Amino acid sequence: MKITVTIEDALYEKALEFADPAMDDSDVISKAIKTFIRMKASKRLIALGGSLPQMQEIAHRSGN
Repeated sequence: MKITVTIEDALYEKALEFADPAMDDSDVISKAIKTFIRMKASKRLIALGGSLPQMQEIAHRSGN
C-alpha cells in the first residue's frame, strides 16, 4: 500500500537515530507500525490475563 504520512521532523530524526543505517524511509515506518501492533497486542493479552484463572499453566522453554 502506498500512503502519504506527515510526521514531525524531530520525531522522525529521533527514529533515524535508532534505525539501522541500511533502512530506508519505508522500512523505518513499517518497523514502527509493527512495533506499535506488538505493543497493543501485548497490552490486550495482559488485560485478558485474569479472565481464565482455571487455565492450565503453559510450560516455558529454557533459554539454555
